[in-house]
Amino acid sequence: MRAVTRLLLVRHGQSTWNAAGRWQGQADPPLTETGERQAWEACAAIGAVDAICSSTLERARRTAEIVSETLGIGPVVSYPGLVERHAGEWQGLTRPEIEAAWPGYLEAGGRPPGWEADEALCARALDALGAIATAIRDGDVVVVTHGGVIYALEAMLGSAFERLANLGARWIEHRADGWVLGDRVDLLGGVDVTIPDQI
Repeated sequence: MRAVTRLLLVRHGQSTWNAAGRWQGQADPPLTETGERQAWEACAAIGAVDAICSSTLERARRTAEIVSETLGIGPVVSYPGLVERHAGEWQGLTRPEIEAAWPGYLEAGGRPPGWEADEALCARALDALGAIATAIRDGDVVVVTHGGVIYALEAMLGSAFERLANLGARWIEHRADGWVLGDRVDLLGGVDVTIPDQI
């Protein structure tokens, strides 16, 4: 039987910039107290897994550390390829600030200089996920990453866009013939759903 690795891609807990409504991109704000509590509460829905990995950004790494400590799995292995999309000149700005400087861009789906394209984002993320699947064959792995990463992978694999809250998640399987999307999972069961639309 061919090995199948299942990866649960998890969006990190609420960060200080999530709470402030700021686009984060590859900036590195920490979790809020709410974000730390979300990570702890999510553990009940995760269940038994074989390993835990994360982005190198603090909000994802700290979420993973809380899950690791609570479930007794680890250590957390961090991958630079799992970091959030670079948001270019929008990093650190709120939606009103973006609208003031780039009128109509958000509504029209426009993006600023320096915005990381889906193709580049998916390439680096899949490299990281492939390395994880090679290391953990025929097992289940929690991978704490970012909303933009999950959205881009879902789009590449044919899923329509849908907002993902903090500690929302998506199963993805690594098979011999490629990647297959699984189900979306709300690890908080609708509790503490916060600022789902910030990169």
